Amino acid sequence: MSDDKGHDEAIWLLADYVAGTDHITEEARQTARICLADALGCAILALRFPACRKLLGPLVPGTVVPGGSRIPGTAYVLDPVNAAFNLGAMIRWLDFNDTWLAEEWGHPSDNIGGLLMVADFISQQRSFTVGDLLIAVIKAYEIQGGLALLNSFNKRGFDHVILVKVATAAVATWMLGGDRDQIAAALSNAWIDAGPLRTYRHAPNVGSRKSWAAGDATSRGVWLAMLTLRGEMGYPGALSAPKWGFHDVLLGGEPLQFQRPLHSYVMENILFKVAFPAEFHAQTAVEAAFQLHPQVHNRLEEIERIEIATQRPAMRIIDKRGPLTNPADRDHCIQYMVAVGLLHGRLTADDYEEAAAHDPRLEMLRSKMDVLENLRYSQDYLDPEKRSIANSVEVRLKDGTILGPVEVEYPLGHRRRRQEALPLIFQKFEENLKTHYGADRTHELVALFQNHQRLSAMPVRELVEALV
Repeated sequence: MSDDKGHDEAIWLLADYVAGTDHITEEARQTARICLADALGCAILALRFPACRKLLGPLVPGTVVPGGSRIPGTAYVLDPVNAAFNLGAMIRWLDFNDTWLAEEWGHPSDNIGGLLMVADFISQQRSFTVGDLLIAVIKAYEIQGGLALLNSFNKRGFDHVILVKVATAAVATWMLGGDRDQIAAALSNAWIDAGPLRTYRHAPNVGSRKSWAAGDATSRGVWLAMLTLRGEMGYPGALSAPKWGFHDVLLGGEPLQFQRPLHSYVMENILFKVAFPAEFHAQTAVEAAFQLHPQVHNRLEEIERIEIATQRPAMRIIDKRGPLTNPADRDHCIQYMVAVGLLHGRLTADDYEEAAAHDPRLEMLRSKMDVLENLRYSQDYLDPEKRSIANSVEVRLKDGTILGPVEVEYPLGHRRRRQEALPLIFQKFEENLKTHYGADRTHELVALFQNHQRLSAMPVRELVEALV
């Protein structure tokens, strides 16, 4: 369906939301500050890993772009498009950034790679504060998460990063000074791009692309925004054109659906990965494994079976049997993550690396696991009033003893546990920064991000200068 100006109705709905200023709550602003801190901490931590570092920097070695975007934690100064790829890949690399789960899932902080790099570029030319950036971040979260509520691309084999590209394209256009029509044009081009296949997230093709796919998507969104501001045209029927439009090609003729008006619902309900890097559908399973660790880590040979009850999406994404070939494979295997939790009572990024994975006890534990769907967990997962991500773990010993089941319905990063999690989120932020910065710089940055008023008033260029 299109309006009297020809553009698809859904595109105008998104463009009107981005161009407007209403419906941003104080809770959303405060949460956006925490999201920005968390994303930057994840990005800095990723610099420890050579597989991430090798992708960073200019495509032509030695290239510096005067007045370009500065990459946190590095000395690189790049054009905003390449800078968005760099920071986007860093944020997403360890699967430790915030998460959104619905019919589609994804990581709205993936957009921060593009939005912060655009904001740094803008802020070196005119006034653009961190408060302005936080509004942009809220809008991008709402677009990506709002579209994910009722529209599943993974069921059709396409990756969720299509929504990162759409959200970044729309919001970056607005940040760069684009009006409603230009936002709509950028959106139309983003939808025409569609998205990559999910094959790099699933056996037999799991690989490191899943760690830079979001950087690719947010950088493409920035590129489409900048192209639009140069006068590139949009496509009014990008979604609804018969046979060739997005609806017919990708959604079987069904239109995009919206569950609720676009306000700041997604930011208010975002899910943080607080204590350990794990695909979010497994977070509560790992928490349950931690609780069982004291009872089982010295009785491994006595274990007969381990039963994991989970939700339907986890069955589709992270129920993996057989060989796990690399860290990207392991951090998307619920059995591997639970095994690490049972064995060590912890889960860190290093536990996915080769040295840790070669422990034969992990494969022994995996071989004893059954993963089953709990229908109630699947129903509560989609309930907008609950949005739970429940798992339970039960260990059965050879002598008939049953340990558990230990059930965890809401992960530590859930809105229902926000106050419990907040000190730990900042502890995570501090620990991540310490892997790269000295103690004094880390202390200054943590204090800055804990002061909402001071941070919001700061020009983005000054924030980035403190990070490079």
